[in-house]
Amino acid sequence: MSVEVELRDVRAGFGDTEVLRGVDLRLTRGSLTAVLGPSGCGKTTLLRVLAGFHDADAGTVVIDGRVVDDGRRRVAPERRRVAVVPQEGALFPHLTALGNIAYGLSRSDRRGARATDMLELVGLAGHGDRFPHELSGGQQQRVAVARALAPGPDVVTLDEPFSALDAHLREELRRDVRELIRAEGATALLVTHDQGEALALADEVAVMHEGVVVQQASPHDVYQRPATAWVAGFVGDATILPAEPGTDGTFSTEVGRLVAAAGAHGTQVLIRPEQLVESDHGVEAVVESVEFHGHSSIVGCRLASGTRLVARATGRPPTVGARWRLAVDGPVWVLPT
Repeated sequence: MSVEVELRDVRAGFGDTEVLRGVDLRLTRGSLTAVLGPSGCGKTTLLRVLAGFHDADAGTVVIDGRVVDDGRRRVAPERRRVAVVPQEGALFPHLTALGNIAYGLSRSDRRGARATDMLELVGLAGHGDRFPHELSGGQQQRVAVARALAPGPDVVTLDEPFSALDAHLREELRRDVRELIRAEGATALLVTHDQGEALALADEVAVMHEGVVVQQASPHDVYQRPATAWVAGFVGDATILPAEPGTDGTFSTEVGRLVAAAGAHGTQVLIRPEQLVESDHGVEAVVESVEFHGHSSIVGCRLASGTRLVARATGRPPTVGARWRLAVDGPVWVLPT
C-alpha cells in the first residue's frame, strides 16, 4: 500500500553547519519523485532525515498521516517502513543474492517464495546462489533494489543508485527499476544530480539549491517553466536574454521580438536549444563549439555583441567558425522576477 509523504519546513545539519534550511516537499501516493540538485545541496541529508537515519532539528516529517519527526519526537527508522537503496548497493558479502534479499523478511516470509519471486522480478532467476563478488555492478544493484522492496515498504528511497554504471546499463536498469517500483505500488524518492535521469524517470521533480527545494513540479514544467534563472540553467542547456516587454504580449530581445506565454511578467526570457532554428531571417552568429551527441548536436554560438546562444542541431552539425542565422521558434518562457 503506497502512502503520501510530506516534509514541512524541515531543517537539519551537522553541528553548527545547517544543511537543510527549510525544506518543503510532498510525495504523492504511488508516485516517483526525483530530488535533483548539485553536490552539497542537501539531497542525501534529506533522504536520511526521511528514513530516520538523521534527526531533523526543526520542522515536520509526515508519512501516511503520521508524524515521524518534528524536531522533538522521533519514530525509529525500523518503524517508518522506509526502504533505502544506497549508491553502491551495500550488499552483505557473506550472503548469496537470495540471502541478501531474504535478510529483511520476517521468519515466516523467509520460508515462503517472496525472495525467490523478487529475484525473478529483477531478472536474476538462477543467480540466487551467487555471492556479490560473483555478480556484475548492474546485477548487484538489482539485488539491492529487490532487497529493499522485498518486505513491502510504504516508501522506497534511492540514493543515486545508477551513478557507478556505464551509460547503456544505467538506462536499462533505471527503466526496469521504475517499472518494478510501480508494480510494487510503493511511493518512491530518487536522489540524483543527473538532469536527464530525473526528467526521464520521475512523475515529479523537486529541484534543490543550497538546502531548500526551489521548485517542485512535473518534469515538463521544470524544464519549460522553471521558477528561477538558476533552475533554468541547471535543468538543461539554456539561453537567458534580457527582454523588454511590449504592449502586445511580446518581448524585445537581441534575437528579435518574441512571443511569450499569456500574462507573462519579467525582464528575462528563457530560450531552450531546440527553439533556436536556422533561418534566413534570423540574427547572424558565429559557431564557437559543437558537441556531437549522435541524435543531435549542442552548438554554442556568439552574436556580434558578444552574447552567447546555445542551439541544438539535428543531422549534420555545423563546423566551428561557420556563420549561422538563427531565429526563435515558438513562444518563450519569461522568468519570474
